[in-house]
Amino acid sequence: MKTIDELLSDGVAGKRVFVRADLNVPLDGTTITDDGRIRAVLPTVKALAEAGARVVVASHLGRPKGAPDPAFSLAPAAARLGELLGADVRFAGDTVGESAQATVASLADGQVAVIENLRFNAGETSKDDAERAAFADRLAALADVYVGDGFGAVHRKHASVFDLPARLPHYAGHLIATEVGVLKKLTEDVKRPYVVALGGAKVSDKLAVIDQLLGKADRLLIGGGMAYTFLKAKGYEVGISLLQEDQIPVVKEYMERAGKSGVELVLPVDVLVAPEFPDLKTKAPANPTTVAADAIPADQEGLDIGPETRKLYASKLADAATVFWNGPMGVFEHPDYAEGTKAVAQALIDSPGFTVVGGGDSAAAVRTLGFDEAAFGHISTGGGASLEYLEGKTLPGLAALED
Repeated sequence: MKTIDELLSDGVAGKRVFVRADLNVPLDGTTITDDGRIRAVLPTVKALAEAGARVVVASHLGRPKGAPDPAFSLAPAAARLGELLGADVRFAGDTVGESAQATVASLADGQVAVIENLRFNAGETSKDDAERAAFADRLAALADVYVGDGFGAVHRKHASVFDLPARLPHYAGHLIATEVGVLKKLTEDVKRPYVVALGGAKVSDKLAVIDQLLGKADRLLIGGGMAYTFLKAKGYEVGISLLQEDQIPVVKEYMERAGKSGVELVLPVDVLVAPEFPDLKTKAPANPTTVAADAIPADQEGLDIGPETRKLYASKLADAATVFWNGPMGVFEHPDYAEGTKAVAQALIDSPGFTVVGGGDSAAAVRTLGFDEAAFGHISTGGGASLEYLEGKTLPGLAALED
C-alpha cells in the first residue's frame, strides 16, 4: 500500500487530488456537535494543500436515499474544515454535476474544495457493479490522483471507496496509514495482557469480534446493553433491560469457549436500574437504583454498570499492556448513567499499556465526557471498520489501496 508520503515526495503541485475523507459528523440542524472526524483528516488535507495540490475532498454524511436532501448536506462540514485550516474552502452544490466540475476547475494550486454528499447519488452505494462504476468514472474525471483517508468507510464497497481507486493512481492518507498501523498492534505480536472492553446496545453487533477475540485476548469485559443478554444466559432476571433473546444460545457457547480457552470473560456484578429510559433531551434526574446483577427487578431496566463493577473493570485494566475499548458501558448521554463509561475511560488513561478507543460511540463518549484525547494511545475514527478488521474481514477500501 503506497502512502501519501510517497505521493508528496514525487510532487503534487498543480495536480487535482481527490481525498475520500470521512466527514460524517453528527449534526443538530446545521450545527456540528462533534468535529472529531473533520479534525482527523486535517493532516492529509493540509499536507496536500501546502505541497501545492488542488485538493478535492469528498465524503458521505448520514443515510440519504440516493438523492439530494438538505438535512444531510456537507455544507456545515465544509465550513468547519475551512475554519480548522484557516483558509477558504470552496463548496460544490452537487457531486459530479456542473457545480462540482466548475468548482474543481476554479481551484488554484494549494486550494481546497468539498463536493456535496456522495450519497446524494445512487451510484455511490449501489449494489449494481455497473451503476457504481459509472459514478466512479464521473468522480475520476474530477481528479488526477486518489488519496483514501476515510477510515470510517473502508468497510463499505462503495463507488468512492472501492471502485474509484482503480481508476486513478492511489495512496493511503495519513489517517488510514495510522489506523492500519494501530490495528496491526491489536492483531499481530500483541503485547500482553491484552484486555478488551466491549459495550454498546446490541450483542449481535459484537458476536463476530468476540468470536475472534476468544482466541486472542486475555480478558473480555462486557458492559452496555449487550451485557444483559450475557446475564440472561447465566439464568439471571434482567427485567425490561435491552435483551436479544435469540442470541442467548450463541452467548452461552462463547461463555463456555472462554472458560475452556482460558480467556477471562468478566460480566457486571452490579448495575444501575430504573423503571424507564431517561429523557436525553432535558437530562431530567433519573434517580436510578443500584442492584446486584443477579437481582434486577422484573419491572426495571439496566442502564449502566454499578460502582462495584466500575472498580472491578478498573482492576482488570490496571496491568494491561494492550487495551481495545469499543462501546459505552451505559447510557452515557445522561449524567446519571455516565459513570460506568467514565470509569472505563479513566482506567484506560491510567493503564500503562497501549490503549485504543475503537471509534463510534466510544470516541463520542470520550469527547462528550470531557476527557483529553491525547491521554489515549489512539482514538479510532471508524467503529464499524475497526471491528471488521479485528474480525479478520477483508475491508474493500483497504484492498482497493493495495497495488
